[in-house]
Amino acid sequence: MRPTVHDIAEAAGVSLATVDRVLNRRPGVRQSTIGRVEEAIARIGYVRDLAAANLAKRRIYPLVFILPEGPNAFMRALEAAVLEAKTRSAIERTDIRLLTIPPFDAQALAQALDTLDLSELAGVALVATEAGAVREGVARLHDAGVPVVTLVSDLPNSRRDHYVGIDNVAAGRTAASLLGRFVGNCRGKIAVVAGSMLVRDHVERRMGFDQVMHAEFPALDVLPVLEGLDDGATVARVLAGCLEAHPDVVGVYSLGAGNRGMIEVLEARGVGRAISVVAHELSDHARKALTSGTIDAVINQDAGHEVRSAIRVMKARADGLPPVDDQERIRIDIFLRDNLP
Repeated sequence: MRPTVHDIAEAAGVSLATVDRVLNRRPGVRQSTIGRVEEAIARIGYVRDLAAANLAKRRIYPLVFILPEGPNAFMRALEAAVLEAKTRSAIERTDIRLLTIPPFDAQALAQALDTLDLSELAGVALVATEAGAVREGVARLHDAGVPVVTLVSDLPNSRRDHYVGIDNVAAGRTAASLLGRFVGNCRGKIAVVAGSMLVRDHVERRMGFDQVMHAEFPALDVLPVLEGLDDGATVARVLAGCLEAHPDVVGVYSLGAGNRGMIEVLEARGVGRAISVVAHELSDHARKALTSGTIDAVINQDAGHEVRSAIRVMKARADGLPPVDDQERIRIDIFLRDNLP
């Protein structure tokens, strides 16, 4: 049987009220008595259930989400999921604040981290951009005891506490396996459209994509990445230029957002069915393009699951507890025209 506060009181020769004051670091207890209680805790192996204690005290968890602003449909889905979570704050004992910053702007992200009042935070979740200033900001939060969760795009080898999102290398490998099979025996080039190679999720997707393409589909020539900044107009411009310069493109992998621009270019050129396409995130535009056959497959992740997972992880870390890995694993979904929800 696990030791209880009653066991601590008996072992230390003090009252339950004194044990409670020591455990919750309240004043009014002599240093010698604190020492006796702490020694009793160590001797009998008492482990405090912080989550239960916080539940009993009705602790409120102040949490901050930092997301990119702009037209990225998946980021807007994340934002909607955060706003929905705010409606459950009374039940989940959270106080959620949402900050938005320009996409792919590492300086804006670092400044947002610097402006946070660390004394009143139980956790911060952010879509990471790779930069030294961002890593320094994450380290400051960690040193102040504020759990940091990276969301969608990770910041590996930093002092963040947890990553919530799909395995992006696996997602890129999946895209290559699908696209290689869709293209079949055709020889030609593959165009790859990213938002920015400053974010880890896009780098890792390209990494996984290249691994499978080079190993299993050597007849297909993967072109250098086109950066569209997750903006439909920019994606349309860079992809149109690529197709003009490389008329032998037989496949497109869109590993970021801005799919509206890609779809417009393919449909305007009348090559929607001649070029195999794999994209990310099941937006309204991607859904229509799947139905029409312009896109062959969409790799998707559940924005609502990711936000709920980030909240659970931040609360667990604030309580000094590990997250439940199986519960927080984010699934990679693959949608074709035939299995659209």
